[in-house]
Amino acid sequence: MDLNFAIVLFLISAAIIAVAGTMLAKVADQLADLTGMGEALFGAIFLGSATSLPGIITSVVAAADGHAELAISNAIGGIAAQTFFLSIADLSYPRANLEHAAASFPNLMQGVLLVALLSFVLLGMSTPPVTIFAVNPVSILMLIVYVAGSRKISNARLRPMWRPRHTTHTVKDEPNPNYLKKLSLSNVAIRFIILVVAVGAAGFAVAKSGIAIVAQTALSESFVGAIFTAVATSLPELIVSIALVRQRALTLAVGNIIGGNSFDVLFIAFADVAYRDGSILHAISSDQVLIIALTLLMTSTLILGLLIREKKGIGKIGWESFIVILLYLAGNVTLYFMGG
Repeated sequence: MDLNFAIVLFLISAAIIAVAGTMLAKVADQLADLTGMGEALFGAIFLGSATSLPGIITSVVAAADGHAELAISNAIGGIAAQTFFLSIADLSYPRANLEHAAASFPNLMQGVLLVALLSFVLLGMSTPPVTIFAVNPVSILMLIVYVAGSRKISNARLRPMWRPRHTTHTVKDEPNPNYLKKLSLSNVAIRFIILVVAVGAAGFAVAKSGIAIVAQTALSESFVGAIFTAVATSLPELIVSIALVRQRALTLAVGNIIGGNSFDVLFIAFADVAYRDGSILHAISSDQVLIIALTLLMTSTLILGLLIREKKGIGKIGWESFIVILLYLAGNVTLYFMGG
């Protein structure tokens, strides 16, 4: 693919992702209410996985083409970018710290599940390179842990043993029954599926154009994956989260990011299946270890913010959002000088 064409295709695909992501926000909020799942759980499982579709395609296509570093950097870099985007969404809600207003037990549990899944990635790269049909057993274990963890979170939502303290700034997840009467579950679901397909097709184009940019520039796969493809395929999360915050679906906005991040770790498991040169976990370099460590630190900071729930912080955002922004910028500058 010609470099100029690859850049144009990359930009057009990113624009399509942004537009479709904006439309997904309203449709997802409607489905969360119509299905009775609640904003946190629907955001974590359905909306999070739907907006993650471009990233899945990018990592799997990159792995199938033998670009292990690009596949892993895109997966983990996307999690870091989306956590950073949640801090940007916090800026668009000046009434209170977003983590304070969007109090949710399921979102908190999703954050813990994310830390566990990221730890499995480090565990897999540190163990002997044993594979089953060229797939690391840890990749299979990650899928099992994700499914089991999601079931636990769903059950905990129905029978919570812990509840956040509601304040005057807390925005409750309460659907409007009069508004729901005007909606059709089947019609809203069809619109949701169409938008997901559009986002997925654009994600495939981002993958191919990203690989072409890597091949024709001096930038490393790790840097392109962590910055360019990760940010581009994470645009739905940014657009959707800001749109949800503006329509005061705060719990869904946070659930979209945290739940989507948990699902994004599975990109590595899917990429491991597509990668035919052995275990992709053992193709992880020091650049990817930096990204994983950075993501763990950012996620831990976010979880602390969800627990402490300060109403106000620095510059009309929470202290955790401020720290996440600093960590993300510093981490990417470091990655660039390490070999970008």
